[in-house]
Amino acid sequence: MTDSEPIHDPYAALREPDVRRLLTANVLSMMGMEMQAVAVGWELYERTNLPGALGLVGLAQVVPVFLLALPAGHLADQHSRKHLMMIGQTVMALAAVGLTVLSYTKGSIPLTYLCLVFTGIGYAISRPARWALMPQVVSPARLPNAITWGTSGMQLSNVSGPALGGLVIALSKGATTAYALNLCIGFVVLFLLAPITLHTAPPKVREPFSLSNVFVGLRFVRSTRLILATLSLDMFAVLLGGATALLPVYARDILNVGPSGLGWLRAAPSLGALTMAITLAHRPPLRHAGPLLLLAVSGFGLATIVFGLSTSFPLSLLMLAITGALDNISVVVRSTLVQMLTPDAMRGRVSAVNSIFIGSSNELGGFESGLTAQLFGPVASVVGGGIGTILVVLGAHFLWPELRQLRRLDQVKPAQISDRDESTLTASTPATSS
Repeated sequence: MTDSEPIHDPYAALREPDVRRLLTANVLSMMGMEMQAVAVGWELYERTNLPGALGLVGLAQVVPVFLLALPAGHLADQHSRKHLMMIGQTVMALAAVGLTVLSYTKGSIPLTYLCLVFTGIGYAISRPARWALMPQVVSPARLPNAITWGTSGMQLSNVSGPALGGLVIALSKGATTAYALNLCIGFVVLFLLAPITLHTAPPKVREPFSLSNVFVGLRFVRSTRLILATLSLDMFAVLLGGATALLPVYARDILNVGPSGLGWLRAAPSLGALTMAITLAHRPPLRHAGPLLLLAVSGFGLATIVFGLSTSFPLSLLMLAITGALDNISVVVRSTLVQMLTPDAMRGRVSAVNSIFIGSSNELGGFESGLTAQLFGPVASVVGGGIGTILVVLGAHFLWPELRQLRRLDQVKPAQISDRDESTLTASTPATSS
């Protein structure tokens, strides 16, 4: 660090009370979703013995994201992002009610998938607002630090949620209690969000709801090559390299560790990611972000291959932790880059595109893993996905040279907006809140 550079304060964003409230709400919400995901996977595999049933879990939740993400992004740029996040959280809580009742009564499996569809609807509504809300809560100078701590919080929830879910299933000998606990968490999240004060209000002059305005974020991402590159790389890496959907198969049939072991398998990637996120938060901004991103995703694919071939529980946990640590580098680079390049007036819509790229890739990756495991076996599915991830990195290296040339994220300048979209945004610039 040179004398001209300010001293890095790793806790700068956490000194703002509303930032702490929002981050805590995000941690608890994601923890509940992860706990529910463990419960759904274990219960459906127990009742069906079909890996394909696990893949359908992802498909049920990704369809609403595809259908609703872009309209929800438009709403997030025109209305209160906090209120939209609360609405989405309420829908997910209602879905948790349905899952609790169906699990307790051993109800219809198709109705279980219907509840998962409603979970996807709530996620699709809240995700653009959740992502775009942070810049309205934290002061601009502390935004990069808040994003880094946000990823830390996400990984903390991803560690605690699966571990807690596996423990609850093991102790209660069923998934019902896990669903009910997720429902209680949903009410706590709403309580935390309610008092948050935003720095900016929704625009006084709102854009009409039209296809052109809805697709503003998509046009911006397509024309901003650095955003397109990072989103595409992350999407295809997760789509091909994600083994999470098959963890119930590995826990029961390959590693023989039961539901508590499943919880730790689900938690291991996030434990590695949390360790990496805290490390990055205490370090100055990355100086070679692009090359580091490419190396991290390559390592993610390699660790996935080793996990797929492993029959040792400790080695499997280690490989999953490494995938999480390396994936967190990708998350921090992508999240910071997109926030820095995107004007606030379209953050909701760009977040919606991000949801489609990243959120849907997790669910579609689960569907792809379940389908290939059904056809070729779980080991071939996971190993093949890891190889595919490495090939995607090679493609990105040559297709987007600006990605490998990317250096410090805190020095990234806002991207240019097309004349067509700039005139639209100027007419609806958010007014400053009192």
